[in-house]
Amino acid sequence: MKTRAAICVEPGHALEVDMVDVRGPGPGEVLIEIRASGLCHSDWHQISGDLPLYPYPIIVGHEGAGVVLEVGPGVSSVQPGDHVIPVSIPECRQCAACTSGRTNLCSESFASFSRTETPFSRNGQPIFMYSGVSTFANHTVVKEIAVVKIRDDAPFGTVCCAGCAVITGVGAVFKTAAVRPQSSVAVFGIGGVGLNILQAARMAGATKIIAVDINPARLEIAQQFGASHCVNPKTIDCDLVAHLQALTGGGADFSFECVGIPQLMLQAIETVRPGWGVSVAVGAAGMDNPVQVPSFAILSGRTWKGSLLGDVRPRTELPGIVDLYMDGHLDVDSLVTHRLPLERINEGFELMRRGEAIRAVIEF
Repeated sequence: MKTRAAICVEPGHALEVDMVDVRGPGPGEVLIEIRASGLCHSDWHQISGDLPLYPYPIIVGHEGAGVVLEVGPGVSSVQPGDHVIPVSIPECRQCAACTSGRTNLCSESFASFSRTETPFSRNGQPIFMYSGVSTFANHTVVKEIAVVKIRDDAPFGTVCCAGCAVITGVGAVFKTAAVRPQSSVAVFGIGGVGLNILQAARMAGATKIIAVDINPARLEIAQQFGASHCVNPKTIDCDLVAHLQALTGGGADFSFECVGIPQLMLQAIETVRPGWGVSVAVGAAGMDNPVQVPSFAILSGRTWKGSLLGDVRPRTELPGIVDLYMDGHLDVDSLVTHRLPLERINEGFELMRRGEAIRAVIEF
């Protein structure tokens, strides 16, 4: 069949919106009509070439929601008409990672990096998939193990954000860091993920929740999502780490770096209290940006952890997070600041890069 898609032909170039061919689902696969897809910085890393995990040309996008149109042989967990979220980290429920109960990093997640088979083509030439989902296409074919059935009353144009920004932020707080009541939390970078960390920290019972960003507009929104203190590094007259340590009486119990800048990662580590502080790296840094951490920062008892998709097992736990949103416990509506048609997707990324959009959503 034919479908519309935004294609990244080569790194650093504007996306091309064009018709492409997409084949039907094979064994264990699901054909999904994507109704909405959020724009994420991870997509931009692939588009710009900063973090090119997959070959070009490619259809990016990994934060979508839609309806099942057709299922391939052997598919049993979803059927045509189901509302679903395709996710970038699958859950096969059979590999050592899935059965361990210790991680969400299904072995199929890493297999996708080397997989060249794709359901997409244009003029007979293959177009590669991104994260196994490629939600910047109006129709996509996804493995059943990466398809999450959700409730039918969740609006596509908002719940699409649950597949990345929401699940990453909420999971980082409750699963990766296990934030405790009465604790102090510092969040570096107040974008879609950072705002979800703020509201999850509030839900977890943290009492001192510090938002750190150089964008005054983001700090204003941060208060709506639970920040008790807001810090703009450009407006303080001392070292940022020293300022945050003083604000927390010796160091925060938890910190989260959501931007993917090595300098910020180091500051986030040094911000937490020696002895028991936990710092979580959530933002993705480029391939050529190593993080250099003084050994004493770790030897002094701090813990540094990484978090992919919030350590959440998508098929098992994402429906519950959608329920939290639909039941009024999570604010996802305020995350979506811009809604655009596919033809304006490049404009959406410009809004994101300028810091004007928290989440721009493409609606098909």
